[in-house]
Amino acid sequence: MGRGRGGKSDRPQFVPSSPPITPPRRRHIISPRIDAWAIGVNDGARFVGRFFIDGVRPPYNPKEILRQCYEIGVRSLPLLTLTGFVTGTVFTLQSRRSLASFGATSWLPSLLTIALVRTLGPLITALIAAGKVGSSIGAELGSMKVTEQIEAMEVSATNPYQYLVVTRTLATTLMLPVLMLYCIMVGLLGSYLNVRRNEAASLAAFLDTGFSSISFLDLGSSVFKAMVFGFTIGIIACYKGFTASSGTQGVGKAANSSVVLALIAIFIEEVMITQILTLFTG
Repeated sequence: MGRGRGGKSDRPQFVPSSPPITPPRRRHIISPRIDAWAIGVNDGARFVGRFFIDGVRPPYNPKEILRQCYEIGVRSLPLLTLTGFVTGTVFTLQSRRSLASFGATSWLPSLLTIALVRTLGPLITALIAAGKVGSSIGAELGSMKVTEQIEAMEVSATNPYQYLVVTRTLATTLMLPVLMLYCIMVGLLGSYLNVRRNEAASLAAFLDTGFSSISFLDLGSSVFKAMVFGFTIGIIACYKGFTASSGTQGVGKAANSSVVLALIAIFIEEVMITQILTLFTG
């Protein structure tokens, strides 16, 4: 009973239902690289914004700021002296050839002063600082990050952002204009020695002719550019150091990426600031 032909049961066989097919979840919004880049930009913007919040809150750590000013400023003088002197000398030699063909070598002091004050001084100083100071800060903070020294500061009730980031960024922002003025003076010295060898001009006449073509706006804009470059170098190096990972290899990547990103940002800022100043000054 209940069996059909061949001894098989007439009851319906139970067939298990197949699980519903769910579409694969998207692990990214656009693409992995673009998503990672957008996340990095967001993290960087928050890191920069935190500077303007923690920078005005006590404690202010003046001793650490002065120590960083010494490390950034005084220890950069030998390299900046050599670079500024060579730049002034070489630029004078190259400019003399072009001006001599027009019989306008008397324009050398004005040309060199304008070039050094408006463009070469801030740019050369920023490039030197990005290579020396940026890599140093990135490697230092990266080493502290991978060895968990930053986490230890948080445990000891010390704000690592204020003590490490704010102090170093303020130091680079304050010292870059000073280093820029020093680089300009060294560059003018190298230029003057070359001019004196060929034309026997006095230092007073050289400086008077050169600075007669420079306005207060030119000097002020150069100081402003140097401050912007200094802030950029400091904040990028600190950000890369704070986000370092993967042990000692991450320290090297933090130092390298600090220099690369700072150089790219400096060139972009140079173009933008020059265009803005040209727009307002005509």
